[in-house]
Amino acid sequence: MTATLTPPRSGGSTPARTPSALRTELRRGLGPWTGAAVALTILVTMYNKGPGWQGRWADATNMLHVATGLLAGPLALAAGCWQGGRDRRRGTTDLWESVSRSPLRRLLVAVAPSVFWPTAGLLLADAVVLLATWPYVSGGRPYLELVAADAVAVAALGALGHVVGRVVRWRLTAPLLGIVGYVVMIATAYADGPARWLGPAAEHQFFWDRPVWWFGPVSMAWTAGIALAALLAYGLRPARLRPLALVPLAVAVTAAGLILRLPVDEGPWRPDPALARQVCDDGTPQVCLTAVDEKLLPDVSAALAPLNARLRGLPGAPVRWVSGLGDTRPGDVALPNTDQEAVRGRLVRPDLYLYAAVNWLFSDSCRPGDGTGPNAERASVIHLAVSEWLAPAPDDYGVDPTAARPYIDRLKAKSPAAQRDYLARYLAADSCRPDEVPVP
Repeated sequence: MTATLTPPRSGGSTPARTPSALRTELRRGLGPWTGAAVALTILVTMYNKGPGWQGRWADATNMLHVATGLLAGPLALAAGCWQGGRDRRRGTTDLWESVSRSPLRRLLVAVAPSVFWPTAGLLLADAVVLLATWPYVSGGRPYLELVAADAVAVAALGALGHVVGRVVRWRLTAPLLGIVGYVVMIATAYADGPARWLGPAAEHQFFWDRPVWWFGPVSMAWTAGIALAALLAYGLRPARLRPLALVPLAVAVTAAGLILRLPVDEGPWRPDPALARQVCDDGTPQVCLTAVDEKLLPDVSAALAPLNARLRGLPGAPVRWVSGLGDTRPGDVALPNTDQEAVRGRLVRPDLYLYAAVNWLFSDSCRPGDGTGPNAERASVIHLAVSEWLAPAPDDYGVDPTAARPYIDRLKAKSPAAQRDYLARYLAADSCRPDEVPVP
């Protein structure tokens, strides 16, 4: 019997595809854990400070910016340094260098986890924070160019840390580098002068502002240029090619020069007319907020309603309560900020806001030497009595009205007409001159 050999079918199974070196590097080592640590650090920090940012795009972006610079940046720097020294610690440097690739290509593959994972973790946290802000904002937009600039800064710090880890042969370099990075971030964030805007942690306060259009791209050029110059200076072989690292370094220096020309106080921020415009109710006196806080207008109007009912029609009473940078008119009185009492587009402490508004109404800019004399103490007690009569301080605010109680009782005992007459005389008096303050 003759055996017949059957050739294998041409459509048989193909051998498994070998994963690429880049994919393998991204899966190995500290990289994925670094991304998770960055995302968790940013999200926990933002969650703990939720009432301070979850109502305005500018507040959310600013808080993300500070958290990125002070926390994610040093973390990426330290993790990149540890990742950079991995092959030396394992004794696989010679094996890695035997791969048939150029030194620069090998370095770019090795540095990929130090760049990719912290950036991915940061962008994930940014997306969660911006989605959590979106339902509560009144207007404007998230400043995605600043979010992108922060992501590039974190990627650049990861790359710089990786290069340091390859150069410095010491196990404690990574944690010490993270500590140094944190100290540098704090120092630059709170430094005087435009140099503070070079770091990724400079804080900005005014929520009706927007950054100038070129600041985001220039910040990316500054941080990415420094990191790329370090990578080229370390990875280019032969040595005659290393002057090519001067090209990204020149770009970084040029970008830094543009940033250093910014104004010291405002930096890259300018008022946004669309957000700074006044939105008013139809009451008397009117209540006007900036458009960025338009959702707060009903709550603020309701909080001020008892005070407005007493002031309506009195000579010397405010014509409008205003906030922000809008054009002021005769009879306008500034409103207190809503930063402490507003949470997620709602006024959570209307009693405290009303008390603050009364004190802003009666505040005067006295010159040195004013507010003195034999009746100064009495005038101060009367001021406290009028404030407590119009808007009693909340119990947890720490105001003791005991000294003003006799005047408060006198005001409450007056008829409505007598109360209005006294309030008109009090509004007409100059509180910087204690002798002019009328006694109830």
